[in-house]
Amino acid sequence: MTELHLWLRHEPRTTERRTPVVPADARRLVDSGVALTVEESPQRIFPTEEYEAAGCRRAPAGSWMAAPRDTVILGLKELPDEPDELVHRHIFFGHAYKQQPGATGLLRRFAAGGGALLDLEYLVDEAGRRLAAFGYWAGYLGAALAVLRHRDRLTAPLTPTTKDDLDAVLRQAPGDTEFTALVIGALGRSGRGASTAFRTAGVEVTRWDLAETRDLDRRALLGHDVMVNAVLATTLVPPFLREEDLHSPARRLRTLCDVTCDVGSPFNVLPVYDRTTDWAEPVRRLREEPPLDLIAIDNLPSLLPRESSTDFSAALLPQLLAFGPGGAWGRCLDRFHQTCRELGIEEGESRS
Repeated sequence: MTELHLWLRHEPRTTERRTPVVPADARRLVDSGVALTVEESPQRIFPTEEYEAAGCRRAPAGSWMAAPRDTVILGLKELPDEPDELVHRHIFFGHAYKQQPGATGLLRRFAAGGGALLDLEYLVDEAGRRLAAFGYWAGYLGAALAVLRHRDRLTAPLTPTTKDDLDAVLRQAPGDTEFTALVIGALGRSGRGASTAFRTAGVEVTRWDLAETRDLDRRALLGHDVMVNAVLATTLVPPFLREEDLHSPARRLRTLCDVTCDVGSPFNVLPVYDRTTDWAEPVRRLREEPPLDLIAIDNLPSLLPRESSTDFSAALLPQLLAFGPGGAWGRCLDRFHQTCRELGIEEGESRS
């Protein structure tokens, strides 16, 4: 069997502090015979020196483009716009299979170079369950930010923190700012994280999932002060919020956090906004009277980079140790080929 060479790339997004593999798990990969190259990154929560101490090779940021063709490039978020042709297999969250803006262009770059996208969102077991995800921490941060915003205690720009420090802020006496909260998608990873954060903050939380959304009670939804959406829809469903709902006299809702951030996709269950928010401006006001504030940040777990990276890495490690043409990675590759066919993209020399 050919030695697996993984290349942990630097993340070009300046607010991305996470890593899919932490140094302790990098050591386990190296000890198992995996060659692991780690790019320098001034923003990654774990310094490059810790990876070197674990037996990894060091490389300049962005040098993956010149890596040997058989190298598997490992990252989390979006790739830079260049090169036009992607020759490697890439592991990351591509957000390219649900008609998101820019998705076709990304897949065409892989097809042009003969590479392949192994999308972490589609790394699943035989039953279709995700094998590695940041969902819990996305939900936790989403609810935490919503609490702070609703209590008028959210300051910008946002900066990474630790769970202990964040919890200390959430537990501070709410005073006269008690409110009700709704989590939709409460039984999933993100929903569980959101519910835990609300409880930590001493907030009463209503938990909805499939049973409650099949026949949505919009009046009940609008009767909550704060709502967190943790539903990642994979089929077309009626939206949870519509433009007309924002004008409803029954709307008590004042703070909305969309953890999923499916803006631009036809599967978006909250088609009431057209762009995400970010660390510099985490809140966008959707309506002035009565007010409705939106938080829609697509890399929430990066605000707790050490905790979220450690959990994700622990889940991804056994999958990397089992990397090969079959199993979960084979399903990832099949999904890539299927989407290219559906979009009419002709692939070049993409490996099987």
